Amino acid sequence: MTNLTRRSFSIGALTASMAACKRVVDLPSSNTPPLAGDGDGSGRLLILGGTGFLGPHVVDAAQAAGYEVTLFNRGKTNPHLFPDLEKLRGDRNSDVSALKGRRFEVVVDTSGYFPRQVEATTSVLGDDVGRYVFVSSISAFADLSRPGLDESAAVAAMPEPYSEKMPDNYGALKAGCERAATDALQERALIVRPGLIVGPGDPTDRFTYWPVRVAKGGPVLAPNDANDPVQFVDVRDLAAFMIDASAAGRSGTYNATGPASRSSIGTLLDDCRVVSGSDAQFVWAPTPFLKEQEVAPWMQLTVWVPPDDEEFGGMGQINVEKAVAAGLGFRPAQDTIRDTLAWWNSLPEARRSKPRAGLSETREREVLAALAAVPAAEGAVSSRR
Repeated sequence: MTNLTRRSFSIGALTASMAACKRVVDLPSSNTPPLAGDGDGSGRLLILGGTGFLGPHVVDAAQAAGYEVTLFNRGKTNPHLFPDLEKLRGDRNSDVSALKGRRFEVVVDTSGYFPRQVEATTSVLGDDVGRYVFVSSISAFADLSRPGLDESAAVAAMPEPYSEKMPDNYGALKAGCERAATDALQERALIVRPGLIVGPGDPTDRFTYWPVRVAKGGPVLAPNDANDPVQFVDVRDLAAFMIDASAAGRSGTYNATGPASRSSIGTLLDDCRVVSGSDAQFVWAPTPFLKEQEVAPWMQLTVWVPPDDEEFGGMGQINVEKAVAAGLGFRPAQDTIRDTLAWWNSLPEARRSKPRAGLSETREREVLAALAAVPAAEGAVSSRR
């Protein structure tokens, strides 16, 4: 198995945060009640970005809450979206002058990857920001091997000398962005650390692989043990949480992945089978066998990471108690699966023929055949659930 390295994990995280995708118009509100606080969900809200995967859902959630939304971006990603919104043009690497003299009750930063970008933005906006929501990542943690990481856990430090090399330093750079936002705005900064963001429009296909594969039925190669933990958050629930939390005047840092209680890869696959009504049969292959076959977690057998992985074993076990207490809600996983599958089936065949994550059908058949050839006495074949 190709080793899961900080670089390979960061590639996935970076792809998810930067890729553009088709907008999903139907955006249900959070299944938690509005938060009480010092904001009423009115006023002007600025999104730095706003037209990729997460951004459009933030737009919809903000409008549903009554905000007047403005976008600031280069106008290169999905420029056709939101023709009725105010759009300020600029480049966070060179020109943020369009933000000068503007007042926003809330700023949602979905496009900050380098501390200097956050510093430039907060410097221009200054005191004209009521709440600055920075979208970070659990990649910011220094040690993802440990289960149960909460918001107090150490974040990654930038190597010396300083480097903006991507994706190698993605997590450290996100941690630097968090510091830049907090240093500039203090109690007006709200840091949100998502895990794997999933749902309709996901450009990475990492979550989508499972609903699509299970729907096809037949023997399905599944990773290690059905009880291995996994975590993810529906993009719509994440967007709703950020809008609700900012309106409530919350600040500080929140781990924003889910669900609220422990889930597993077996539960996810079972939910996929229920939604699709397929005859899928899960064939569980132990991690050592997958390693021998060079089948990688996260990018080939997606969502899942071995819980005993020396570098990323804690990824599926992040502590989200603080965010849940602050109102982060989770729609049923089967709803996310159903919506994701419907979205996928609506895409052109040219897109669906080239998935960006997961095992190819040919490779899966090869691995299943190799697994079937392993003597049962060696314990390599594990067919459950």
